Formats: sequence, structure tokens, C-alpha cells
Amino acid sequence: MTKTANSMWGGRFAAGPDAIMEAINASIGFDRRMASQDIAGSRAHAAMLAACGIITDKDADAIGEGLLTVLSEIEAGDFPFSAALEDIHMNVEARLKDLIGEPAGRLHTGRSRNDQVAVDFRLWVREQCDAVDSALEALMRALIGQAEAGADWVMPGFTHLQVAQPVTWGHHMMAYVEMFARDRSRFADARVRMNTSPLGAAALAGTSFPIDREMTAAALGFDRPMSNSLDAVADRDFALEFLASASICAMHLSRLAEELVIWSSAQFRFVKMSDKWSTGSSIMPQKRNPDAAELIRAKIGRIFGANVALMTVMKGLPLTYSKDMQEDKEQTFDAADSLMLALAAMSGMVADMQANVPSLEAAAATGFSTATDLADWLVRELGLPFRDAHHVTGTLVAMAEAKGEDLPDLTLAEMQSVHAGITNGVFDVLGVRNSVASRVSYGGTAPDQVRARIAEWKGVLDA
Repeated sequence: MTKTANSMWGGRFAAGPDAIMEAINASIGFDRRMASQDIAGSRAHAAMLAACGIITDKDADAIGEGLLTVLSEIEAGDFPFSAALEDIHMNVEARLKDLIGEPAGRLHTGRSRNDQVAVDFRLWVREQCDAVDSALEALMRALIGQAEAGADWVMPGFTHLQVAQPVTWGHHMMAYVEMFARDRSRFADARVRMNTSPLGAAALAGTSFPIDREMTAAALGFDRPMSNSLDAVADRDFALEFLASASICAMHLSRLAEELVIWSSAQFRFVKMSDKWSTGSSIMPQKRNPDAAELIRAKIGRIFGANVALMTVMKGLPLTYSKDMQEDKEQTFDAADSLMLALAAMSGMVADMQANVPSLEAAAATGFSTATDLADWLVRELGLPFRDAHHVTGTLVAMAEAKGEDLPDLTLAEMQSVHAGITNGVFDVLGVRNSVASRVSYGGTAPDQVRARIAEWKGVLDA
């Protein structure tokens, strides 16, 4: 049987290679998200061209007004996007020509799609940094709210997911405040570095027109124009830094999500998740599944993947622009969407969750969690070298374990059988509340220390 000319391409592309080329080449399906940035850049460029005498004021006014009309059509959902026009830049320019005629053709004077896409994308990523900053602040405030409520609630601190030492609920919540504060600083730092304008670099070598790049940079909120035209069109470090910062932030979100999954289990019963953030089972009526936390934990992989994907796209590209770089946006868009959704969901879960204070304190008292307090007491009160105190404590732990008891359950006589110098004063440090109260070093888990850190962070956020 004779095959048709296009059968090798399958039914998806009935028109053959031309349709496939259009599909792989067009970016309008995703870069339409940068419409407002594209129009802002074009309006700044047109105003600058007029100010420099390159186009007339009349043409610049027509372009500026026409672009606002295009933006209103896009925002209203009335814009006729065309894959044949490839991208948001050509779609906007074609529609502008429909609206104002010949002056639209003067807009592209002194620039290229290379610097145009670079400025659009940079503006978009900059806005995402600001959005993430606000979302992180909201999450930090939710964590601080939990910390304030439970500054003196005792819970187990873990290493290797084994009970290690008693800490306070507030201290645990504030640990995540510190993590997310570092995330805020990373995004802020990346924002400073990305806040330079590539507009005016044109295709790669600059332009012979007497443009004013300082003017367009200022109009778009950039600190200054980029100082090398090759770098201006070739650079995607700003997107990579955003994705790297997003990946670290996502890792923190995943760690917190994992704790919420564990803590809400029947085996731990540390927290009860709000119905808003839990689901039931289709077959087991007793179940309350922490689906929101699990989905946050899973979505993090998309953010990590975007970071690796863009690194892989960029690693082999010679200067300056290659079409490979069209693959920078979908990954970044998806990562930004995933991060913002995860931050919003986590803020909601943290604000609504209820700690099971009795379960927390009961768990804190298990696993010989005050053993280190006993060793410290032996050093402080009896003058033992810490290694000797460690050995005495280990012997007492083994004795209590053999009896099925915890350290505070041992009698003074039993303790003195291991070291004769032990006195009744040792019992003052063996309770979990006494333990956390004693951790008064800066950054420690003592309630007063926790409240001091809460006050510090509230001051920072309010400022």
C-alpha cells in the first residue's frame, strides 16, 4: 500500500513538515503570559525614540495609545492570538499595525526581538521575586503566630527522627522562620542583580541609532542598562538565580510538609490539620489525609526539575542568542506557579493547624530525652569531665531502660549506685520543662529566648 506524503508525521500534523515546524517554533502558547511586560517595554522604547528624535512625537503617541488598546484587548480576553506570528512580540506588533497603521512599523527601530524578549522575561521574573517575597512574609507571620501561641509548649526535638532533647513548639516554629527568612534574602539578592536593562542591545551588537538606554532603563524600573550588548541578549542568569532560590525555598517547604505529614499521623498525633487542608478516604471513613502537605511535597520536584532543565539548556550555548533559549520560559513559568501555590497552601495549613499539646509533652518525655541534662548536671555540680559524665549517664540510661523506666523514675539510691556524689538536686533537671527552661543561651529553646526571637522577627517584618 502506498503511504501518503505526510503519513510519517502522524495524524497530529496533517499538513506535514510545515505544521511541525510551526508547532516547534511558536512560543505564543506560553509567552503570552509576558504580554503586559512586552507592552511596557515597547511603550518605554517608543517614548525614548521620540525623545531622541528618532521618531516623531505624533508616531510615539499613536504607538503608546495603540499599545494600551492592545493590552486592554488581551486583558479582556478579546485578543486574536496567532501561532503563525510565533510569539507575543509579533502578535502585539501585528495587532498594533491593524490599529494604527504605518506608525506601528517604526516601533522596532533600534531594537531586536533578542533584546525585546530579554527585557520582557527579566521584567516578568522580577515581578515573581516580589510576589514570592510577599508570600514568604505571609508564611513567616503564620509561623510566628504558632510560635507565640506555643512558646512554652514542650515537644521532642529529634535527630535521626529519634527523640533527642526536649525543645519548645515555639522554638521549632521559629526554626522555619529563619529558613524562610534566608529564602527571602536570596530572592531579594537575586532581584538586585537582575535589575539591569538589556533593552537597546538590539540583536547582539547594539545599534547605530542615537538611543538613550538610561531613559528606557529608568522608565522600566531598572537600576541601569547592561553594559555589554552580547551579555545582555545571551544572559539568563536572572532566571537561573530565581530557579535556584526557588529550589532552596521549595526544599524548605518540603521539609515542613514532611513534618506535617508525620505529625498528623495516628502514631504521632502532634497536630490536627484543618478540614480545609485535609481530605477523607473513599473507602475508610476514619481517615483524615494531609493531602495538601503531600501535594506540596510532590510539587517541589517540578521546581527542582525546572532548575536542572534550564541549566541543561544553557550549558552548551555559544554567545549570543540561540533558539534553544526559547525553552527558558515554560520551565520558569511552571516553577513560579508551583512555588506560589505551595507557599499559599503552606501558609494556610500553618495558620489553621492545632497542636496537640499533651501529646507533644508526653512524647518529649520519652526516649531518655533529658540524658544530656543529666550529663551537664554532673559536669556543673560534681565537676566531672564531660566524657566521664557521659559514661555515668549512659550507665544510668541502661539501668532505666532495663527496668522499663525513664531517668526521672530512678531512685536516688539507684543513681548513687553508679556515682555516689549524685544528690537530690539532679531531679531538678530531669523534667522536660526544667530541661527547656535551662537552655538560655542565645538562640536556645528556653521560652524567654523564643519570645525574644519572636519579638525580633516581628520587628523586622513590621519594619
